[in-house]
Amino acid sequence: MAVSSIAAFFTLSFLLVLVPGADWAFTITSGLRDRSVVPAVGGLMLGYVGLTAVVVAGVAALVARTPGVLTSLTALGAGYLVWLGATTFAGAKEAGLPQADDDTDAATAAAGGARSRVLKGAGVSGLNPKALLLYVALLPQFADQHGQWPLAFQIGLLGLLHMCTAGAVYLGLGSLARTVLRARPTAARLVTRLSGVAMILLGALLLVEQLPH
Repeated sequence: MAVSSIAAFFTLSFLLVLVPGADWAFTITSGLRDRSVVPAVGGLMLGYVGLTAVVVAGVAALVARTPGVLTSLTALGAGYLVWLGATTFAGAKEAGLPQADDDTDAATAAAGGARSRVLKGAGVSGLNPKALLLYVALLPQFADQHGQWPLAFQIGLLGLLHMCTAGAVYLGLGSLARTVLRARPTAARLVTRLSGVAMILLGALLLVEQLPH
């Protein structure tokens, strides 16, 4: 596998990660509402692991050849974004508020919240149309079909590269949101509401695009 192909994919991956979208909105919201942004970002990475496994298994080729499958996945992801955006907007009043003390009940609640964030993060990235486009349509194009490295290894390597890139950016984004806005409850609530609205709009636009023309 040529170094130039890896560099080209990294550039594309980095640029896509920098484009604000559902991952951004989810990360910022988690940075404002949770004790740590790590579970949310870990969930996003888990979703990317799933997408990488799908591509390695060859399912991506089937999806690319069957427009109806990709349309259904996109509609499912769009619906999930609308739901998540609505719940984020509804919970905006909690953003920026001090967390409970570290007693047993608070620790139990935090553990449950962390699991919930991981699962939600996996859904956000695993069903994110932008991620689906990258993994299903673009990632295989950077693999060398006739190279010395096994194709599955190449795809796994590229998928890992994207996960590392996204993870670093999202950890920084969530931490920045927490540091800058945590002490400003009014601004935090506003940003959380805007994040919820952004997810709703993204999901709604994607749903509209799937309607028959």
